[in-house]
Amino acid sequence: MRVGIPLANGELTMHFGHCERFALLDVDTAGKRILKREDIEAPPHQPGLLPPWLAEWGVNLVIAGGIGRRAVDLLKEQGVEVLSGVSGGTPEQVVQDYLAGTLSAGENACDH
Repeated sequence: MRVGIPLANGELTMHFGHCERFALLDVDTAGKRILKREDIEAPPHQPGLLPPWLAEWGVNLVIAGGIGRRAVDLLKEQGVEVLSGVSGGTPEQVVQDYLAGTLSAGENACDH
């Protein structure tokens, strides 16, 4: 599985569409461990661009703080699962919590 996490200042950001970078983490779900992390520069903001771009990078799951409804729909059309309403943390912390079943997802912070 490949998890995509939008970043600002090295941590999960609340603004999916306006993030600086994405951390892409390859995960062994059976062994519940992170195999590899790759950080990539996010393309310039353009509505509708990120979902197919992330799918091209092989992302299966996006863990986000705030993400617009349209982006969620477009990601799902690309076969990418979305978990939103997660606040802060390093990509490794977020993914380890996800794998342990302890990741706390609150209300989606984005309203568009």
